Amino acid sequence: MTDHAPAKQDALLSIKGLTLKISGLTALDKVTFDIPSHCVVSLIGPNGAGKTTAFNVISGYMLPTEGDVEFRGQSIAGKKPEDIARLGLVRSFQRTSVFNDSTVFNNILTALHMRGSCGLLGSLMRLPSFFREEKQLHHYADELIEFLGLGHRKSTTAANLAYGEQRVLGVGIALAAQPKLLLLDEPAAGLNPSETDKFKDMIRRVAKTGVTVLLVEHDMQMVMSISDHIIVLNQGCLIAEGSPTEIQQNPEVIRAYLGTGLRHA
Repeated sequence: MTDHAPAKQDALLSIKGLTLKISGLTALDKVTFDIPSHCVVSLIGPNGAGKTTAFNVISGYMLPTEGDVEFRGQSIAGKKPEDIARLGLVRSFQRTSVFNDSTVFNNILTALHMRGSCGLLGSLMRLPSFFREEKQLHHYADELIEFLGLGHRKSTTAANLAYGEQRVLGVGIALAAQPKLLLLDEPAAGLNPSETDKFKDMIRRVAKTGVTVLLVEHDMQMVMSISDHIIVLNQGCLIAEGSPTEIQQNPEVIRAYLGTGLRHA
């Protein structure tokens, strides 16, 4: 972890005056912030602060009432989630998104096939390009599984993995899309302390590959230990952003989190 503020000229994702009103209620109110490249950023706040709503707008699952979302200099507000993912912004959800009846290897291979280039005709006709691509994808799958620390579970069906391993596999499926920005929604939810530590290590490894990570998380010890930058929402408004040290010392953040243990994280 490094305590530094993001450089605006290096913004990978820019949120500009984002507002979302639902049935007359303001879920997000003119929220503005930047996500720099090559770092781990956490989006935190009390329950109902607007964190998951912000994720839904960023990833294309909700339309903003006002404002804009720019990814790599291009407006993505209003684009479909699959189109946003193709641009390199990929989201992993709270619930594990794995194929329970398939092995770890086949889960990753299936995800990799979605980025294959040989097409349906090449697959049906078993053209040489199909076999070359298939061999390459098998190699990529093996590499990614080792990277995830699941090499010893390669032939295990996803349903038989421990819960923490399923969460890691879910992130692996997202990584197969080769994201520039990976959004993780409460990745530590339901994990025991040992699983949380392993998950933190994996996030650090992902960040070292050059993938920017933006996560929503309630585990403040995890947030403070892996984040380069932290953004704080409360009641749909941005109330603070800065390094972990700055956030822990911010009076307004402490008031918003009174009784949650932030000051002891």
